[in-house]
Amino acid sequence: MAACAFANQVVSEVRRHFEEIVFSSIIHRNTRLSEAPSFGKPVILYDADSKGAVNYLNLAKEILQKNNMTKIKEEERIIE
Repeated sequence: MAACAFANQVVSEVRRHFEEIVFSSIIHRNTRLSEAPSFGKPVILYDADSKGAVNYLNLAKEILQKNNMTKIKEEERIIE
């Protein structure tokens, strides 16, 4: 539990110092993320439904949105 609290504190500090240049998406630790390289695949091909793959897809959408390269509405940004 202490590690989780520390991670949350780090996220808060980074967001406080860097404000608008920090993405909202967080890539959570995930077994499938660590397994994918062992199989020579990116996580999106190894297990597209895993939490880590979904996190990376959300980050990609957020990057596109911040650069005005998509028509995705803000409220449709997160995949669950």
